[in-house]
Amino acid sequence: MTMAGDAAAIADRIGRTTAGLGMASGRTLPRSVQGERFGAWTWYPELLARPVPRYTSYPTAAEFVDAPFAEAQAAALAALSGPVSLYLHIPFCEQICWYCGCNTGAANRSQRLAAYLGALTREIEMVARHIGPGARVTRIAFGGGSPNAIAPTDFVRLIDALTLNFRLARPVLSLELDPRSLAPAWFTAIRGIGVIKASLGVQTFDPRVQAAIGRVQPEADIARAMDGLRKAGVDSVNFDLMYGLPHQDEVVLAQTLETAIAMQPDRVALFGYAHVPGVIPRQRRIDAASLPGQRTRFAMAAQGAERLESAGYATIGFDHFALPHDDMAKARAAGTLRRNFQGFTDDTAPALIGLGASSVSQFPGLLVQNDKNAGRYRSLVEAGTLPGTRGVVQSPEDRRRAAVIEALLCREAVELPPDLLDEVGEGLLPFVERGLARIEGTRLTLAPHSQPYHRSIAALFDRWRNGGHQFSSAV
Repeated sequence: MTMAGDAAAIADRIGRTTAGLGMASGRTLPRSVQGERFGAWTWYPELLARPVPRYTSYPTAAEFVDAPFAEAQAAALAALSGPVSLYLHIPFCEQICWYCGCNTGAANRSQRLAAYLGALTREIEMVARHIGPGARVTRIAFGGGSPNAIAPTDFVRLIDALTLNFRLARPVLSLELDPRSLAPAWFTAIRGIGVIKASLGVQTFDPRVQAAIGRVQPEADIARAMDGLRKAGVDSVNFDLMYGLPHQDEVVLAQTLETAIAMQPDRVALFGYAHVPGVIPRQRRIDAASLPGQRTRFAMAAQGAERLESAGYATIGFDHFALPHDDMAKARAAGTLRRNFQGFTDDTAPALIGLGASSVSQFPGLLVQNDKNAGRYRSLVEAGTLPGTRGVVQSPEDRRRAAVIEALLCREAVELPPDLLDEVGEGLLPFVERGLARIEGTRLTLAPHSQPYHRSIAALFDRWRNGGHQFSSAV
């Protein structure tokens, strides 16, 4: 049988299995494939038992290898033309939250901050010298850590360095912020620079949960930040919220959701907390016995999606939500939604240049991460060397699978090459049997309300997944 014939046979088998289970007629499924309903979602714990990547890239960062990537980095920069995005990493926070998995440290030594910002400015100059003459910067994002761990004047100096060294094409500016340390001078800087997108780390409004994760921030802090950002001209504000936190259940999450919705953020990211203290030592301060179980986590995620949708937010992928006027919702509706190391995005630039310690650059065919250690990062930059020390060269097969995974996560449908359908057909059967996906010819479509399973289905196409890495729960 030909490869196309094999794929057709798989598709036919899936179709016959689905029909035999009464999916088309609406008959009750056998008990073996029934699950527990939580709102519009159905819980099938056997399909969520395996931790899977978030697929902000493919291959994932778990596949990066330690090697000097400066030469490959330079060649990739020189080949760039057209729209390019920049991401600047500020690996410092005023206070370190216990749950956080970001590469960040305490901003308690002014000398260390100054040395880092000096190195970051030198990297900006060095990268700009390597970049192709046809490249135009259309987006600039600052993340961390907390970018507002530095002074607003230092932020303005970084913007000046970018303006002097890169060819800017009226870039969209976005900024991650910690509401606890958002001084009034920041609002002046944000308005003056023209930042129009901001993300606030909210996580939860419940005081008991806040204390349990080392992030105490009164509701008034968030309200003050929202008011300041709106007056500064920011037209898209995102709230990062979390479920699966200690002492959190559906009632506690419901209160956080209601408070958040009343403040009218344009976007909401509702993440599941990943407790991996073996990988993130600061998480050892969190009492694992106070964490909700998998069933409660699923119920909270389902509840969050239902409440946000009822408040008018469109579902974006498996954990983002946006009001219809927001660019993210427009991109989802237009089929132009993308996924990169910043998560779901409306940014369509084919390349993202990471600047700063631990930041990741995504070039066509190459993923490169700067050295994670701020000291080593500074040493490389001061020696005039591009600081990429980890990464992976994407093979043609990697790029093909990356396109399939991104299409599934962003557009929830993909036309599969026959050989890939043949490869994953057996793995798809449990999802098709439960009405979470369907195959029509060689087209795979994810069903409405199947969001909890998107990452698990995407993992079927991941040829690198042979165990040995710790990933978060799918929900």
